[in-house]
Amino acid sequence: MRFVIVTGLSGAGKTEATRNLEDLGYFCVDNLPPKLIPKFAEACVQSEGKIDKVALVIDIRGGVFFDDIFESLNYLKRQEFKYEILFLDASDDVLVKRFKEARRSHPLAQNGRVITGINLERNKLIEVKHRADLIIDTSKYAIKDLREKMNEYYGTGKEVERQLSTTVLSFGFKYGIPVDADLVFDVRFLPNPFYIPELKPYSGIDKPVRDYVIKHEETKGFLERLEDMIKFLIPNYIKEGKRQLIIAIGCTGGRHRSVAIANEIYERLNKLNYKASIEHRDIHEDVNKGAKKL
Repeated sequence: MRFVIVTGLSGAGKTEATRNLEDLGYFCVDNLPPKLIPKFAEACVQSEGKIDKVALVIDIRGGVFFDDIFESLNYLKRQEFKYEILFLDASDDVLVKRFKEARRSHPLAQNGRVITGINLERNKLIEVKHRADLIIDTSKYAIKDLREKMNEYYGTGKEVERQLSTTVLSFGFKYGIPVDADLVFDVRFLPNPFYIPELKPYSGIDKPVRDYVIKHEETKGFLERLEDMIKFLIPNYIKEGKRQLIIAIGCTGGRHRSVAIANEIYERLNKLNYKASIEHRDIHEDVNKGAKKL
């Protein structure tokens, strides 16, 4: 089990770090009273592997309970329970700026100056910082930079790849372009099964239509180029922190060509081990107009 205790200064990025750990598959608990850490750790062990990655956020929001953290950590050490401490830090001027931009008061400042609360908190966290396994100073980090750092220390390549949820969506231009599409590809240049009487009643899901669409050289060339583009784009989208990608494939009615191409792209994405789903928005629009399923 990987057991991470996330702590540090208010405003230093604990919330964003925790969100990233959740994306990496960690079971996260925010603001758990430190006195309960040993019992929680024991419960995780008793889960028999069902919980193998845990992150606990512990900070001065716990008030008087925060002082119990050292007793709990010492207990874990005596029980030879392995844990890591991640400490988020930032410079005073950056923290003051963040609090002012968010129009929030510091938890220890009450009605006083933000810098007073920061100094009190920094002194209170000195010993915890000394015990930390990893200290990240977020003073010059944008959100995406912190995400990359978290991925580096707490994720694996496979987990990071699968953070991006990709949907391949077929549609018909005559019903409108999907408003949430990130990438839109027009496949109306491909030979159209609609004009072949024996194929017209079926959809791109059915083998005869799919085989007809895929067999043409222009289709094969398009698929190879599109796959290369997607393979290039996805790692860069992940790097920039994108969490969802909608790839929209459109033909005239959204029943034949776009469906066949979308299915092919969906299968190729899964072979590349990307988390992909498939949706055919307009495939049933003409069902009541004589279309049928094979």
